[in-house]
Amino acid sequence: MSQRTTPPFRADHVGSFLRPKELLEAREKCQQGAMSKADLRQVEDRAIRDVVKFQEDLGLEGITDGEFRRTYFHVDFLEQLEGVEVRGGIESSFHTSAGKDINFAPPVLHVTGKLRHTKAIQLADFNYLKSVTKRVAKVTIPSPTMLHFRGGRGAISKDAYPDMEGFYEDIAACYRDEIRSLGEAGCTYLQLDDTNLAYLCDPKLREGARQRGDDPDELPRRYAKLINAAIKDRPAGMTVCIHLCRGNFKSAWVAEGGYEPVAEALLGDLAVDGYFLEYDDARSGGFAPLRVLPKGKIVVLGLVSTKVGQLESKDELKRRIEEASKYVPLDQLALSPQCGFSSTVHGNEIALESQAAKLRLVIETAREVWG
Repeated sequence: MSQRTTPPFRADHVGSFLRPKELLEAREKCQQGAMSKADLRQVEDRAIRDVVKFQEDLGLEGITDGEFRRTYFHVDFLEQLEGVEVRGGIESSFHTSAGKDINFAPPVLHVTGKLRHTKAIQLADFNYLKSVTKRVAKVTIPSPTMLHFRGGRGAISKDAYPDMEGFYEDIAACYRDEIRSLGEAGCTYLQLDDTNLAYLCDPKLREGARQRGDDPDELPRRYAKLINAAIKDRPAGMTVCIHLCRGNFKSAWVAEGGYEPVAEALLGDLAVDGYFLEYDDARSGGFAPLRVLPKGKIVVLGLVSTKVGQLESKDELKRRIEEASKYVPLDQLALSPQCGFSSTVHGNEIALESQAAKLRLVIETAREVWG
């Protein structure tokens, strides 16, 4: 059993990190008009250099910019496509392990016109990241499904798209353009962040999709087809992974339920190289759905929680990896935290030191399991 020299790595991570105080203050100043965007970018650059060093010092191989330039993991990217408008949110109820509910209304994306990719969205950010690390620079972008699920047909202009197939074709074309620009700049590691395939594991959210006029049994296959169309022209040297998330806001989540309802579409139909799957607690179900994973693909087990500061036991992690290996050969498994530490600018309720301790635990455990 060996360490992997290509992504996803045996010890990996999802991407976002807690924002430093200086960065949060600078963002607020910029929003109030007291700081220019150029000055904010300099503060971001400094913070990114620091978080890159933090990741390298720990021993991580895949390095992100911590998503330090974003407010939300998805909105900041998708609102830069022509034809997309951001409007007030649909309130969602997020749940915590302490049994407390948090109401949060992330903005909803509306498609008001034909979708077009008019400029490279992540290119400048990737180029900066690549310039400050010798390791593999990883880019995280929202899955193209993020433009459909929450609003459904109702949030997509019937004038622009009388037929939904046209919508799916155009969003895939936008992604191909973006991925081409990243590939040409030397990006070899891309991650799509997707809440919707995970939400379709939850009976309540499946019912919500049905009420919006979608078939929750058909949707995972439709989404797999969309993602495949979006990534089909990726360069030969680029690894594409998908991360499934059940909601991550101030240590709270939205969805529950095992992967069984989406396993065939997710693991069988989807043409990605690897999967970052949440498995930090009972709400993610068991490992049995992994039995359909084809040869040659990697599942990164998200066994370490970014939602709570308490450190997992290394023996327990090893036991769970062993349990997963009953369904998937050990060589097709890796380890990571279940999500980022800060999917939105707000961050999870976890200390900076816990963030480091969790990642050290992932790296040490992976070394002991895979050598």
